[in-house]
Parts: sequence; structure tokens; C-alpha cells
Amino acid sequence: MSLHLNTNTGLHLFTGHGEGYVSVNTHRYRQPIVVMAGEVRTDWPATDFDALTAAHFEYFLELKPEVLLLGTGAKQQFARPELYRDLIRAGIAVEFMNTPAACRTYNILAAEDRKVVAAVLI
Repeated sequence: MSLHLNTNTGLHLFTGHGEGYVSVNTHRYRQPIVVMAGEVRTDWPATDFDALTAAHFEYFLELKPEVLLLGTGAKQQFARPELYRDLIRAGIAVEFMNTPAACRTYNILAAEDRKVVAAVLI
């Protein structure tokens, strides 16, 4: 599914998603990624939702977003609160949604110049 055309080449936005991939600025990714307005990272070591640990969430502390959107794959799932407790203590809102919803929500927040990070599992 195509989301929309990115006319601001300096902003990283999701431009599509489908089974087994997401696209950012038309570049297709088939592994978990972390997307911020100015950067796409492929070094987040998460592989799938069931394998998430507190260390996977600690990765986001240095990024200091207002909001972390975690795209959990095809279906919405919720992690145990003790895994992301340090993010909450740091004042970072954590939202869990299926990956397509995380992509759409990220695009809206990024377009509003919010400090948002989307971490998506494929």
C-alpha cells in the first residue's frame, strides 16, 4: 500500500508498506528499522516482538524522542511495562500499534515537527 508522496526530501517518511517490508522515501526495508525525521537506522538489534528485552528499549534513551511508536508487525501487541520502564521514567511516551498504523501515525507526527521515533518490526 502506498501512503503518500514525500515532497520534503530532507524528512524521512514512510511511503509504503506490505507483507514483509516497509518503505521510507521509496527505499524498501525488509528488516526492523528505526525511523526519525533526519535518519533511518538499521542497527536496532530487535528481530521479532516475542524476543524484545529491556535492552531493546534502552536503545531509544539516547535518541530522546517525545514519542516512541513501536510497530509490532501485522497485529498490535503490547510489551510488558517493565521492559520500557526507563523510557517512561525519562518522560518518553511509548505507543504500541501494528506496523501499518505506526507508519501512518509517524508520518503525521513527523510532519508536525514532533520529536517522534518509529521502530518497526516487519
